[in-house]
Amino acid sequence: AVVSTQSTGNEQTVTVVGKKKTAQAIASIKKGTGVITVNKKPLDLFSTKVLSAKLYDPINVIGASYFKQYDISIHVKGGGSVSQVYAVRMAIARAIVAYYNKYVDETIKQDIKTRFLNFDKSLLVVDTRRALPKLYGGKGNRHRFR
Repeated sequence: AVVSTQSTGNEQTVTVVGKKKTAQAIASIKKGTGVITVNKKPLDLFSTKVLSAKLYDPINVIGASYFKQYDISIHVKGGGSVSQVYAVRMAIARAIVAYYNKYVDETIKQDIKTRFLNFDKSLLVVDTRRALPKLYGGKGNRHRFR
């Protein structure tokens, strides 16, 4: 899950990946003012109103106080709009867990991780289901011509 960690001077960053189907969100977390951006836009402008509630799941589960002192920058590509939202929420959750693991405290990290897993396992664990490819002899993966 953790792609890389860097400590240059007093700036500590952690880079993680969140995935859903073919959507991939790469998140970098560092000390800052609590700004979360997705593709250089604020978090609330990234998706529709209905799906934006899902984006705020990691923040609502553990509380905004954990996110106030960190900036999270996310770049998402691939997949559809719903898959991108789920990839972003996974990237946010994984980023905060990885940062606390690397630079803050192990016990707080364990508490955050158990809260995420109790709320929704898909916040931290990748869903391995994939669409089956179309097969010969039919118009889809299961349908057959008669």
